Amino acid sequence: VHAMNIRALLPFLLVSTLTAGALRAQDDVSRLVAALLGPTPMLEDLGALTDGIGGRATGSEANLAAVDWALARFRAAGVDARREAFQMPAFWLERSASVVVRGAARAFSPRVAAMPFSAATPAGGLTAPLVDGGRGTEADFSRLGARARGAWVIVETEELTDIPGLFREYAEATLIEQRAFAAGVAGVVYEGSRPNDLLYRHNASLGPANTRPLMVMERDGASRILRLLRAGQALTLTAQVEIQSGGQYESYNVVAEIRGATRPDEIVVIGAHLDSWDLGDGALDNGCNVSLVIDIARQVRRLGLRPARTIRFVLFNGEEQGLVGSWKYTVSHLDEMDRTVLAGSFHIGTGRITGFFTGGRPEVAAAVTRALEPVSGLGPFEQVDVPIVGTDNFDFMMQGVANIVGNQESANYGPNYHARSDTYDKVNAQQLRLNAAIAAAVIYSFANSDVTFPRQTRADLEQLVRSTDLADQMRSFGILQAWESGARGRARN
Repeated sequence: VHAMNIRALLPFLLVSTLTAGALRAQDDVSRLVAALLGPTPMLEDLGALTDGIGGRATGSEANLAAVDWALARFRAAGVDARREAFQMPAFWLERSASVVVRGAARAFSPRVAAMPFSAATPAGGLTAPLVDGGRGTEADFSRLGARARGAWVIVETEELTDIPGLFREYAEATLIEQRAFAAGVAGVVYEGSRPNDLLYRHNASLGPANTRPLMVMERDGASRILRLLRAGQALTLTAQVEIQSGGQYESYNVVAEIRGATRPDEIVVIGAHLDSWDLGDGALDNGCNVSLVIDIARQVRRLGLRPARTIRFVLFNGEEQGLVGSWKYTVSHLDEMDRTVLAGSFHIGTGRITGFFTGGRPEVAAAVTRALEPVSGLGPFEQVDVPIVGTDNFDFMMQGVANIVGNQESANYGPNYHARSDTYDKVNAQQLRLNAAIAAAVIYSFANSDVTFPRQTRADLEQLVRSTDLADQMRSFGILQAWESGARGRARN
């Protein structure tokens, strides 16, 4: 955590923006930005959520505790808040996972983590030959041929260093698992892509429909296995994976709001996801931005600011398990979609906000650029006008609502993503406050401006899918079929 005193920077930052003519000394955005850059309980909130509660997999006791905690924090700030129930499609938690590798040399037991929605192994474990799946390409499975059937296949990975690498992992895993399942494997073991033998979780590409055991293995142990196999040694792997699983169950989003003074029926949403995976404490993904959202609400209320439109602060659940909470929010609030002016999501740790993804809507990109003028001293900013999948903007986008996602520098987000190392000490406290100021300026600007965006039709959205890589992104996250069938997104007329 950086120790620089942000308050010492405040005069420079405000002078920079004032020089640009973007802020008046007493306007609401200036006051809000100044408050967020000063001493607030934001970091105390983050510590209570991450150190105090820890990893918050949806369906776990820790997740329920986080819901109660978030409600209490909003209410302590004088902000109206409630929990909204929704149905999660399937329950999944790992109870234990271990392996033993045997060959001509001594047996050894590298550490593993089950991938979310991995199947369990039989009570006595599952023993099968262990074969080299290379990078999991079509050529690799063609090389394996019949040897893949009934075997554990271990797949080599590139070391993950940044966010583009993370999206590459998701896309490649979808194809690897399709090939592996078609080849009839017993299960898939991925070489961990993180340094220092960090374990982490990625969803199985089929989600709850998955029927095979899938694991991530610490990188050094997996590399040893690949060297042995490539030296011609025959290996077997015995895995014992214990899973607690079940059908639908109830989870909760936390929804708080500050009602608009003159146009209360028009809504601006700012959101982050409350859940996390359970190996680490969910600090970068996404506790830091939960604390950011709560603190913005707290400071708006403390300063007595009265936005024209209603600002709704939403902490979504089930994000890690298929973006479920935000999906179910759009369903339960369907009658408000025409009146939802903008939905903003903050997700990518504490890397510096460099602008926003604006969904392939130039009019939104232009409006965001204007909204950023009051904090131009914290830039430069540039909008990336493409649609993205992977966090809680998605279902707003597919309902035709204007949506933005903070575009952030990779910083240390990728290597710690879903990993045991995602802990409080990885958070850049200085940048978190700067990001909060940027987020507040944009959201509050939209809550007071006259800008509106027509809600896109199903035909508009289908054109967006055809003209971009949106279909490939949805496929990587296992949600393309739901869109194509009409189960998810704006209904066909």
